[in-house]
Amino acid sequence: MAPVSIPTRAKRPTLLIVGCGDVGMRVVKLLHGRWRLLALTTGVERAEHIRRAGAVPVIGNLDDPRTLARLAGLADALLHLAPPPMQGAEDTRTRNLLQAMARKGRVQRIVYASTTGVYGDCQGARFDETRAVNPATDRARRRVDAESRLRWYGRSHGARVSILRIPGIYASDREGGHPRERLARGTAVLRPEDDVYTNHIHADDLARACVAALARGLPQRVVHASDDTELKMGDYFDLAADLCGMPRPPRISRDEAREQLSPMLMSFMSESRRLANRRLKTELRLRLRYPTVHEGLRA
Repeated sequence: MAPVSIPTRAKRPTLLIVGCGDVGMRVVKLLHGRWRLLALTTGVERAEHIRRAGAVPVIGNLDDPRTLARLAGLADALLHLAPPPMQGAEDTRTRNLLQAMARKGRVQRIVYASTTGVYGDCQGARFDETRAVNPATDRARRRVDAESRLRWYGRSHGARVSILRIPGIYASDREGGHPRERLARGTAVLRPEDDVYTNHIHADDLARACVAALARGLPQRVVHASDDTELKMGDYFDLAADLCGMPRPPRISRDEAREQLSPMLMSFMSESRRLANRRLKTELRLRLRYPTVHEGLRA
């Protein structure tokens, strides 16, 4: 990644991180001492963890608009990593957040962590960010709703909004973020003739992409925050098994998978796509530390 121009301490801007989980904490580590960092959290225990990492906790709940009033005018930039609610086709959390931020128009930059699930099943096609969204689940529709609200906010309030569409996030030090856990459970994958292409990004590279988008993202622009890997899902887990010295997962047909696997897992196994990431490299000027899962899983 090319060097990012950071203001002097006297001119440090303020960044509010909403949804300061694993990726958010990686961003805090990258920007500590260079930005004034705030992080929205709902609980006192989490607040102490955020404070120790170098950010200032702000208590609030995206599901309760009354707790968000103090966010107005609080920050120059917003990194929105919080997931939508679990039900419905609208992202009421993003709606509540933007209503609070709109009371004072200080925010100039917004980076939103969306998902590549907004495209639905693309039958293995390789494509860039100009492809139309086609969400197949309410989970993906909530993301499309959030993207639409954020882009409208950017146009209406003069804020530069960057939308990062993110595939599967992995890292050895990320809870639930390494394939060894699924391999240990013995969860089956699809046989080659039924398998789907899957996309990935290492958590460290995703955090660096968020920082790059804050610095260089174009107004109301979508960017694929994905690495260069082109693997089908089963091949990904075979590779992980070989690197971890574990048995490869069993291969089953799609009909067998419908009987054995959860509806959530089947929804991921029903969408196949390959993401072009030219904008990530040329517009955000990000040089991936882990260009493919071969490097990332070895790390």
